[in-house]
Amino acid sequence: MGRQKQSTPLQRTPSSQLMQDEAEKQDQNLNGNANVGSKVQDIAPAKVAAAVETVAETPGLMQLLICVLGIYAAFLSWGVLQEAITTTSYPVHAASAADPEPPTERFTYSLVLNTIQSSFAAFTGFVYLLVSTPKGQSVPSIFPTRRILFPLLLVSISSSLASPFGYASLAHIDYLTFILAKSCKLLPVMLLHLTIFRKKYPLYKYGVVLLVTLGVATFTLHHPGTSKKVAAAAEKDNSGSSMWGIFLLSINLLLDGLTNTTQDHVFTSPKLYTRFTGPQMMVAQNVLSTGLTAAYLLIMPHLSQSGILHNLLPFPIPPSNETELWSAISFLQRHPEALKNVLGFAACGAVGQLFIFYTLSRFSSLLLVTVTVTRKMLTMLLSVFWFGHSLSAGQWLGITLVFGGIGAEAVVQRSEKKSKERAKNEAAKKEQ
Repeated sequence: MGRQKQSTPLQRTPSSQLMQDEAEKQDQNLNGNANVGSKVQDIAPAKVAAAVETVAETPGLMQLLICVLGIYAAFLSWGVLQEAITTTSYPVHAASAADPEPPTERFTYSLVLNTIQSSFAAFTGFVYLLVSTPKGQSVPSIFPTRRILFPLLLVSISSSLASPFGYASLAHIDYLTFILAKSCKLLPVMLLHLTIFRKKYPLYKYGVVLLVTLGVATFTLHHPGTSKKVAAAAEKDNSGSSMWGIFLLSINLLLDGLTNTTQDHVFTSPKLYTRFTGPQMMVAQNVLSTGLTAAYLLIMPHLSQSGILHNLLPFPIPPSNETELWSAISFLQRHPEALKNVLGFAACGAVGQLFIFYTLSRFSSLLLVTVTVTRKMLTMLLSVFWFGHSLSAGQWLGITLVFGGIGAEAVVQRSEKKSKERAKNEAAKKEQ
């Protein structure tokens, strides 16, 4: 009696299941001349063992908790350092009697910052890949097949372009529009999964995404810090929303969503791209991202001097973008204290990516984005309980929506998991 597998191309297949499938094929080839009864006796114990291994390798609550705490800790520090880098003003020269208050300057070189971070992440991921490889086995290649190059290159391009579009949008839209859009990150991820990769979700998943999105947006809007930033932005003449700013922000969200969904597609398609682990994805993506951004920074001055790029593009390029690399190097030479923040920022981002790619490989991009969009809300909530602050009614409403959605999803998934385990056990008993 041959085993028939249900066709579910987008479902993550554990490595134990792949090994089990291969073992069953070998069993059938060796026992081709045996009768049906002997095949059932040979395969049934293997199916029971496979079911046990599948349940054992299913990522559990403890693994998820470690991933969430790792992401929160790393990116909380990362956010603090990012704010220090982008908001600290440094004097252009030392104060003197003739000029007691010299002019100041800030670090505004986002592409250089991204390049430093991706190079740190590539090195950190490679070290983790070496350490996690069992003794006696060769280190897995970060480009195991030619077919995997296209999605990896797509991920590198989309992740490298997302941040510049987000920073550029802030010059044309107000802060309120920006944070509201960032609260809705789950929506483009689900949309791209549905449209590009044809992934189907159960009905309750749409409700969970809607509740989490509304909850995060509600909590953020009612936070006092948000109100102050919105009021400060409203005082500026150029802070009003514009169609161009919304267009740039939409590209940022779509690129973020494309990055997450393509990564998820690679992890959930082992038959198409071969089995790919989190450390492999981390090294491959950051090596390609570093190469792309470094090439841009080196080639851009030559293209701008020749005038080719100015003739091709429909919009002008700011002079600071044409010489960003050398301007950033000059800035860090003038202000060595800023270099410490930049290196710390890159290190925290690299550690955070270890947890992100592990979460992606073991869970899903939708769950990862849920963790990242609720990170700020949960850190604010921790601050409230730790320092004894109070929450407004709007913030409590946001918390209720988020945890209500996440709790409902956990209950439904637990019920589904029990049903699947029960069905597997009953099927295994019938075949014994």
